[in-house]
Amino acid sequence: MSYLEKHSDLTSQERDGLAVLEPRLGNSYIRQRLDLEASHEALALRQRRQFFSREGLLSSPPLIRGCLRLLGLQERARRNALAIEVRHHTVHIPHLPDVFEGFLLLHLSDLHFGMNDQFLDTLVQRLEPLCYDLCVLTGDYRALTFGQYEVALDGLKRLQPFFKSPSYAILGNHDTIRMVPVMESLGYRLLLNESTMVSRGNDFIYLAGIDDAGFYHMDNLHRAANDIPPGAVSILLSHTPETYHHAACAAFDLMLCGHTHGGQICLPGGIPIRTEAASPRRLARGPWQYRSMIGYTSAGAGTCIVDARLNCPPEITLHRLLCRPTPRSSSAGE
Repeated sequence: MSYLEKHSDLTSQERDGLAVLEPRLGNSYIRQRLDLEASHEALALRQRRQFFSREGLLSSPPLIRGCLRLLGLQERARRNALAIEVRHHTVHIPHLPDVFEGFLLLHLSDLHFGMNDQFLDTLVQRLEPLCYDLCVLTGDYRALTFGQYEVALDGLKRLQPFFKSPSYAILGNHDTIRMVPVMESLGYRLLLNESTMVSRGNDFIYLAGIDDAGFYHMDNLHRAANDIPPGAVSILLSHTPETYHHAACAAFDLMLCGHTHGGQICLPGGIPIRTEAASPRRLARGPWQYRSMIGYTSAGAGTCIVDARLNCPPEITLHRLLCRPTPRSSSAGE
């Protein structure tokens, strides 16, 4: 009996889809991801019964909503959650090939389908007028970190026709490996510790993606960067900014991530109460730099735990690649 057959909770469709991925990703990777997901699901169910634990209290939707209600901020916070901004970030890469001057990357993160029935329509409205050359999604499509994922797949299916370019994606800590075969059948190219070449004429840049590093610790930067030639322009998709140090050591030029939601519910001035990432707080939102690597952490388009935002607008981001020196900035637009 194969390890896929031993997972009695897999449907026949899931089993067949994962079997197709084996030659590409390796059976040890798929087996480890499935086993870690099963362990997490059991732990998450236990924690949900322990409401008065520290984590249970801080992650309790009724408690957070109750606090917002007492402060008179609940309705405002819910409206904020749908006020998606388009932010612009200029990336200066001195060795960028001339044909990629002005190349535009559309960056979406932390969609968390199922948190708000109006979210998808609002997101599509913000996307429709935009022009870009490539779309990247940096994980977290499911509302919870466990349980059913059909709502997330349905959201991704409905969103895909609105993209005007190829779309590349990675998994976040809310996502299951079981989603990958269906996502790829919908037109998303998943980069799971893998890289791909993006060409224009006779020149190339490289796009790499790693699996979740902060929760499942399934990232493998060595494997993701293995086929990228020295000196080539390389962009890394990482769900969490926690991989910043290793990514810089691997000589990536640009790292795009999410996960933190920018804090989602922040103090005045956009100061996050929690970032959920074991990385410096300056990496929790917007542009940053570590050594020679430029980074950008999206505040995310969706919401997690509660459908509310304060002092931290949701965003979709357009990254413009330039060779000529220009100031890096991140500002709301359109």
